[in-house]
Amino acid sequence: MRVSTAQDEQLAELGQQLRVDAIRAADAAGSGHPTSSMSAADIAAVLLARHLHYDFDRPEHPGNDRFVLSKGHASPLLYALYRAAGAIDTAELLTFRSRDSRLEGHPTPRLPWVDVATGSLGQGLPVGVGMALAGKHLDKVPYRVWVLSGDSEMAEGSVWEAVEHAAHERLDNLTLIIDVNRLGQRGPTRHGRDLEAYARRLEAFGWHTLRIDGHDTAAIDAALTDAAATTGRPTAVIAGTDKGHGVAAVEDKEGKHGKPLPDAEEAIRELGGVRDATVEAAPPHEAPRRTGRAGGGLELPVYAEGDEVATRDAYGEALAALGTARDDVVVLDAEVGDSTRADRFEKEHPERYFQCYIAEQQLVAAAVGMAARGWNPYACTFAAFLTRAHDFVRMAAVSRVSLRLAGSHAGVSIGEDGPSQMGLEDLAMFRSVPGSTVLYPCDAQATARLVAASADVPGIVYLRTTRSATPVIYGPGEEFPVGGAKVLRSSTRDRACVVAAGITVHESLEAARILEREGISVRVVDAYSVKPVDTATLQQAADETGCLITVEDHRLEGGLGDAVAEAFADGRPVPRLVRLGVRGVPGSATGAEQLHAAGIDAESVAAAVRLLVAEAMVSP
Repeated sequence: MRVSTAQDEQLAELGQQLRVDAIRAADAAGSGHPTSSMSAADIAAVLLARHLHYDFDRPEHPGNDRFVLSKGHASPLLYALYRAAGAIDTAELLTFRSRDSRLEGHPTPRLPWVDVATGSLGQGLPVGVGMALAGKHLDKVPYRVWVLSGDSEMAEGSVWEAVEHAAHERLDNLTLIIDVNRLGQRGPTRHGRDLEAYARRLEAFGWHTLRIDGHDTAAIDAALTDAAATTGRPTAVIAGTDKGHGVAAVEDKEGKHGKPLPDAEEAIRELGGVRDATVEAAPPHEAPRRTGRAGGGLELPVYAEGDEVATRDAYGEALAALGTARDDVVVLDAEVGDSTRADRFEKEHPERYFQCYIAEQQLVAAAVGMAARGWNPYACTFAAFLTRAHDFVRMAAVSRVSLRLAGSHAGVSIGEDGPSQMGLEDLAMFRSVPGSTVLYPCDAQATARLVAASADVPGIVYLRTTRSATPVIYGPGEEFPVGGAKVLRSSTRDRACVVAAGITVHESLEAARILEREGISVRVVDAYSVKPVDTATLQQAADETGCLITVEDHRLEGGLGDAVAEAFADGRPVPRLVRLGVRGVPGSATGAEQLHAAGIDAESVAAAVRLLVAEAMVSP
């Protein structure tokens, strides 16, 4: 049912209220993006008053619609909407961008009504796809996901990964609203106010599209009603708007982006003054509350010592077992499940397995969206390809969501495939993420237990797996606490300590055996937890041997060597520290040849230890 004249006037008034409040917030802060907020104010007003099903007193309600402000710089509009909904008051609105305020420059989940942090453009729609997938296939609740996007961010490749995936999955519970206000940060956008240009592209992917005047509240209402009634495909409402709408000094003018209005008081008068209307959103949809983690007991695979098992195989088998024990676990694949072994989960739990194809940004974004809806996602691909999704990982940490990422085919040890397939920067990338956990097990037993342990670790967890089979060196009763390490060889005669992780543990053990036959005793530590690293074990090894050698199938920058060095950043004496790792760009060769060429095989480790021992003998 379309709005009446009286309702249309009320919605127009609410839009003006949102504009005024956006101006007031930015003026109080002395910074912000009021003009970007003003263009979408009428859209937000109609959405809140007529279409959004949401209980602001119970943001955790499973039947609430989800609203993602992808154009996160327009946060003054979002906070104005929260004031109109009665969720915040005027006093808090005017703390915008101030220290300790919940109203940050771009939205974050410090506010309970914000599901995910936005502001890095091109992320709202991909994350919204994850939420819509959760609603349709996991929660099975008819909540709708509304994503408000800017026109500038439609140039981001991640948006088009999401557009294609949403169409492929027939996500009719997803509505994208594009605020086409023509102007970006430095001038006109690629397509200006050509609504048809956006429509043609979206329709080519299979979307239902609607072109409207984004300041006509009746047209907005009709479009959102149409979107909610459309079945079998997602809908895009393409709204032509004016940046800074309603204030002559800034409306549709270049050079006004990201600045408070030059005369806020005059602008507020021009918009009709301050309003204090409060709007109650429609109630949430009926939805059962998920409780517990129903499933069978956790029966992890067990491996016999001495067997040759690839850690990626153990990862897939443990993941399938975890899915049986916990019904909150979901797995996302980037069309390499037969290589990462995530397809083991698919065979056991197909209803919780999501194929994202070769679109790593969408892979991680969908995991973020599902995590925001309370699911426990494991997303898997080659370690090298996760670098494409680093910005989504970074923003996931800002969003305070917990998700588990696995990178297979790590390091030069993968062999003949060559450098394009080798994850050599991944440890550094994930160590840099705030609050992250980075795990690199060396055998199947450790891998299985770390897969299970990671399910309850908060934040971003990255687990690195190896392509080739490696010996099982741990017994079935061994425990692997996050933050720990294992001392595999030790004596009072140790001349040095070799610290390794993953495949280099086996090379280091072989080097120790070679050296033992020469009368040189060395300690070997398996630093399977790269972050947090086992500082106590490393410090003890340094005290007792005087020298640490790190060996990693990774570039020297930012990986295991740096993690070990940081264990001595507390002011204590720093031991002699030698780092072995990958330098330069490898070519194609066998795994054994690659390890030798990189100087991280057993022979190279033994040679490094011999040199250190010889130098120590001649030192004064």
